[in-house]
Amino acid sequence: MNLQKVDLNLFIVFDAIYTEANLTRAGQIVGITQPAVSNALARLRETFNDPLFVRTAQGMVPTPMAQNIIGPVRNALQLLRVSVQESRIFNPREANKTFRVSMTDLTEAVLFPPLFQRLRRLAPNVKIESMLARRRETTKELAAGRLDFAMDAPLNTDPQVRHVKLLEDSYICAMRRGHPLAKEKLSLDEYLSLSHVHISSRRNGLGMVDLALGKMGLQRRIDLRSQHYMMATQVIRQTDMAVTVPERFAHRHDLHQAALPVEIPPLETHIYWHESTDQDPANRWMREQLIEIAQQVSAQAY
Repeated sequence: MNLQKVDLNLFIVFDAIYTEANLTRAGQIVGITQPAVSNALARLRETFNDPLFVRTAQGMVPTPMAQNIIGPVRNALQLLRVSVQESRIFNPREANKTFRVSMTDLTEAVLFPPLFQRLRRLAPNVKIESMLARRRETTKELAAGRLDFAMDAPLNTDPQVRHVKLLEDSYICAMRRGHPLAKEKLSLDEYLSLSHVHISSRRNGLGMVDLALGKMGLQRRIDLRSQHYMMATQVIRQTDMAVTVPERFAHRHDLHQAALPVEIPPLETHIYWHESTDQDPANRWMREQLIEIAQQVSAQAY
């Protein structure tokens, strides 16, 4: 039998006929008319090449074939009912689920420590897989279910994707403590004299500070371009290089912070999810945890 060609609703009708031994009552249980039940039975008979039920004075009596398959059919229907019911609720304490998230190591460092403190308490069997998806592929990955969430700047305008702001942070220039230019605010000339580390997940392209400098006809010296914030910390601590990063990051890693000589907009991090998962209980639960944790992080003083 090729199940791809079989309407699984027929098995619901089969179970009802077996239970009631009457086509009219079976239709009432399923919510269809008696002629529709007769039509479903005809299709089942054709599928199994067997009468399945014989009309007698005592009602519709199952054939040996029907008796043989009723057990597996009922087990399969029960599994489907349980699956549908579980999809409507999410019990974090009993859930054994893996959430796949796209984010930078900067966002990981901010959200993961408090998130896993919470998960170990509320959802001990929930797991996280973090990777960095290409920005232009984010919508496709969310739609396909290969990602549950993406955390990125507010650049994705696809109507299929929903998002809310998680975090906002101002940019500063960070350098090692004891750096020759470790002061409260840098002049433009001092900033341009530095050797810079630029953090970006892209192979090329300018950062916000480069765009601001470009409008002034200026350009900074970038000697290291990397996708990892954590690596940059080690370079900054061991050299006289500088990095333009969110203020929260510099504070967490005990780096000297100097105000920038140019105005650039703050860094916003949004959480994205596909519209098809908007009402999914598991997705909604994890989304609420991440948003609440981000609110707590934002409320903390540097």
